[in-house]
Amino acid sequence: MAQAVPPPGPSLRGAVDLSGLVRRANAPEPPPGEQPGGQPEAGGLVFPATDATFESVLQLSSRVPVVIEFYAPGLQPSLGAVVESYGGRLVLATVDGQTNPQLAQAFQVREVPAVAAVIAGRPVNLFLGIPSDEEVRQVFDELLTLAAQNGVTGRIDAGGDAAEDGEQGEPAAPVEEPLPPHHQEAFDAIGVGDYATAIAEYRQALAENPRDGLAVAGLAQVSLLQRLDGADAGALRSAAADAPQSAAAQLAVADLDVSGGHLDDAFGRLLDLFPSLDGEAKQQVRTRLLEYFEIAGPDDPRVAAARRRLTALLY
Repeated sequence: MAQAVPPPGPSLRGAVDLSGLVRRANAPEPPPGEQPGGQPEAGGLVFPATDATFESVLQLSSRVPVVIEFYAPGLQPSLGAVVESYGGRLVLATVDGQTNPQLAQAFQVREVPAVAAVIAGRPVNLFLGIPSDEEVRQVFDELLTLAAQNGVTGRIDAGGDAAEDGEQGEPAAPVEEPLPPHHQEAFDAIGVGDYATAIAEYRQALAENPRDGLAVAGLAQVSLLQRLDGADAGALRSAAADAPQSAAAQLAVADLDVSGGHLDDAFGRLLDLFPSLDGEAKQQVRTRLLEYFEIAGPDDPRVAAARRRLTALLY
């Protein structure tokens, strides 16, 4: 069982859009009696989710943050009471990690219990294990703040219906400024899985303004999405294990690690490999690391540590 490891705080910067990683096409049908939509049943804020029903969870996450609790046979989900105490500002989707391999793979779940969240279709890693209620509430409070910053301010009422803040006497979220045209085009393209168009739009934004930091981060993120689109995580990890000195194989697994929020794993893998590479491979790894730094953001302490180590290896 995993030990409880609460994070320093949730972040959506560079969060990978799960709709590009979680596919329903080959997913099994939900078991008889399970709510097919994967959303709260009437009167409840806690519901099961599966590979087959997760698309509706992504849709729900555009209105209210969805906490995802992974468990396994012999372990029961334990966050229901804490989530319910937030009065519908959060909902909880429980996932059996053993019987839903697509979701376990998409969230890079290696041990259970593990807890993540989805805001506006994008994953946020929260913690491994189940810390104390006080620590859980601290993380959930930060999650709600993050959701509000990204325009997700809905509430699920006792009947299981989503309502926007303002309908129950609470102030509505402020109207967000519209995105610049190329950013909006890129965002729309990502929403339909057209990563090539999104890349072209971000590149055009940078051609017009090379100092557009959001376009730099966006380009790094959508490039990661394009590389992972349709990838088989098991095959990539097996190939990397068979070829530990292959830059291409290790870069592919590093992409998986970053997509799941495991930055330390990605950074350590590439930086350990770096000294043994030739000049061209070193440049490939350096370029990819710089992209990861943009995805994670400069305020992430893991980025600062990895950047220092990369600099030492270069000079």
